[in-house]
Amino acid sequence: MKIARGTDKGNKRELPAHRAVAHRVSLPGLEALSLVSNRTFPRHAHDQFGIGLIVSGGHRSWSGLGTVDARAGNLITVNPGELHDGSPMNGVSRAWRMLYFDPALVACSLEGALDGEGSRTIEFARPAIDDPRCAALFQQLFTKATLTDSEPMAVEELLLRFLASAFRRHGAYQARCDDPLPRMARVRQWLDEAPEQAASLAELAAEVGVSRYQLLRGFVRETGMTPHAYRVQRRVRVARQLIIEGQTLSQAAAGAGFADQSHMTRAFTRQLGISPGRYRAALG
Repeated sequence: MKIARGTDKGNKRELPAHRAVAHRVSLPGLEALSLVSNRTFPRHAHDQFGIGLIVSGGHRSWSGLGTVDARAGNLITVNPGELHDGSPMNGVSRAWRMLYFDPALVACSLEGALDGEGSRTIEFARPAIDDPRCAALFQQLFTKATLTDSEPMAVEELLLRFLASAFRRHGAYQARCDDPLPRMARVRQWLDEAPEQAASLAELAAEVGVSRYQLLRGFVRETGMTPHAYRVQRRVRVARQLIIEGQTLSQAAAGAGFADQSHMTRAFTRQLGISPGRYRAALG
């Protein structure tokens, strides 16, 4: 991956333009991106596990554990549905590589690899990891997966080794919870399940028995974003899945609930760093 680097002009550092490359990967359920950017990404979530390696610079993100910094050589992780954002540290562009794994691929790959309760969901315990061994395995997998002439079996073997090592060393089982969902979690669940619907704040508030102001304040306190912003990032995730399934960009925009394709393109690019057209082209 070619990484554009800043140059000093006097005392002012000139940052490179944003660049994102979606690589073609032969293994189903795996996606690979290379990025270099000084952009700040808004708070959002993914449907997959995301694991990345910081190549240069520093990356600062918000997570459920608060603000976390990752520097060159560190791994960054995100679990499916986990809200997070991302920004460059000190305004200096960073470069990183990302692999996204469908949850079904992770579950299948970890069969027999971990000691624990197979019925419980495992996830990454920390959003930033300083582990040279796992970082080396990640780099081997990323390199092999993005080579056009790699044999699928070789990629699969590296994937199994990396996921087993990463989750053994940095995974944790989700705690069981049988309590009914609290109000804001119910709103989030509704937005997750029906992001294409144009419900108003009044309708959502009535659904959980609070005022519009209480809904807005409570949702921002719980997620760090407004219900509208949450719905937009969820629509992007739906649009991405529809594109994977072979729908045209206009069909994906309509199916995800966007007003039109241009609205989808702006939200998709802002959230994922790559346009839906380029994303579709990488799928082959």
